[in-house]
Amino acid sequence: MIHEVDEVLKNLLSGGALAGSGIDVALDAPTRDWAARRNAPTINAYLYDIREDVARRQRGHLPIHDERDIVVKHRQPPRWFRLSYLVTAWTKQPQDEHRLLSAVLATLIPRELIGPSELPGSLGALGMTIPMSVAGTQTESRSLAEIWSALGGELKPSLDLVITAPFPAYPEYDAGPPVTEGVAVRVRTVDVTPPPEERAHSARQVAAAQEAREARRTARRGRGLDRRT
Repeated sequence: MIHEVDEVLKNLLSGGALAGSGIDVALDAPTRDWAARRNAPTINAYLYDIREDVARRQRGHLPIHDERDIVVKHRQPPRWFRLSYLVTAWTKQPQDEHRLLSAVLATLIPRELIGPSELPGSLGALGMTIPMSVAGTQTESRSLAEIWSALGGELKPSLDLVITAPFPAYPEYDAGPPVTEGVAVRVRTVDVTPPPEERAHSARQVAAAQEAREARRTARRGRGLDRRT
């Protein structure tokens, strides 16, 4: 996901007010060694901080549709991450650097949102719009002075650019088969006739009961107890 955001940012910085200018766009750490090797006007966008935007975290699942708009899978909602870039301009003259930073502002300020059609790879597949802010209030724990100190360079005018991008969550779960017919009510008659095996069992019980009564009757006649003829 991060490399895809890098690609989007490079395309943005190469267009807009800077389109056709031939200005290089780099993502390197702007250290002293890098600055010494630079030999052309350059816009540098250095990714210095990555952290989750927990306010955007969601629960549940999202449906995945096929080309027929049928839900075929479910997946967990993506996690959103704030990617913070330090944007600087590098030329031989401070006035030229300020002009480049002005061109960067003119290019990025109107672009508060980046649509799915402009996003490559897995970002575009999510079909989501991602927000972008430039030169806003810095919310990261490290100050820009600390960042420059860590890079071993001198403090330069810079723009703080934040792109909040979704990171796809895995795994995906297969959905059940789609419903192809409406609700139907079916009525059938109830067969009250017992099955043959139940009828045979009942007949044997009746016959056994009759035999038992006859045997008792015979026994009583033999003892002179049964007065019925």
